[in-house]
Amino acid sequence: MTTTPLAPSLEEEVLPETAAFYRRALTVLAGAGVPFLVGGAFAHACYTGIRRSTKDLDLFIRREDYERVAALMQVEGWRSQLTYPHWLAKVYAGEDFIDLIFNSGNGVTPVDGRWFHDNPEADVLGVPVRVANMEDSLLSKAFIMERERYDGADIAHLLQVNAERLDWPSLLDRFGANWRVLLAHLTLFGFIYPGERNRIPAWVMNELISRLAAENHLPPAQDPHICAGTLLSREQYLHDVEQLGYMDGRLTPASTMTPEDVAQWTEAIPSRQEPELAAAVATGQAGVVVTRDMPQQ
Repeated sequence: MTTTPLAPSLEEEVLPETAAFYRRALTVLAGAGVPFLVGGAFAHACYTGIRRSTKDLDLFIRREDYERVAALMQVEGWRSQLTYPHWLAKVYAGEDFIDLIFNSGNGVTPVDGRWFHDNPEADVLGVPVRVANMEDSLLSKAFIMERERYDGADIAHLLQVNAERLDWPSLLDRFGANWRVLLAHLTLFGFIYPGERNRIPAWVMNELISRLAAENHLPPAQDPHICAGTLLSREQYLHDVEQLGYMDGRLTPASTMTPEDVAQWTEAIPSRQEPELAAAVATGQAGVVVTRDMPQQ
């Protein structure tokens, strides 16, 4: 396991009481042997050196470990909430909170044993922790294409710093049938950094372009009338599923979401809230995830 330093120190970025909450939570989870990975802005800083302020700590856990984590947090006097049962829970200590992530908002990337592989070690507030690996960090950002948030720049920066260090066979495997999303990001990388296009291995681009060409030569398939855009944005393709009769891509085998999950996640869209609740959502006071800090859509 490699060690990846976080710089500057997290101590300099959060208030002392917030740091104490994070430190204790990490220590408790590590001491109990609960598998978890640090993600979000902290992991992104590990891999790119780009630091940005954040109001929470993102931890990836397996869904089957949530009840155990909640019990440990309760012993510490903190409140846990299964905010969105299909992907996200929260731990509150006053106004501070930690996100417990066990899937993506679109239900495409559940946290399973594959996440706990080749994870570098970092020091967070004096606690040795494991960080979500680069491939899963990229995967978890690739589908975030909301009107108010698009994580394509994060992916471009991950590639710009780490193209030669990525496990490309693993990355292609992790995207699976969603390889077109990966191809789109790699194509944009070549547009963003025209002088660095060759840093993406030629065999990767050739493989993806070959898949695209093969599909283009296939006879037209029977139209399943699916809109997979909802896997990229929970809001911007609702017209397709609500007005045009398309099947929601989140209700196909591509996702783990149920109709109830989709309804709850749609109801939480800030623009669909009453003005007072929308303001609370925007400021993180409504017990739901803050849009700009969401690890997934």
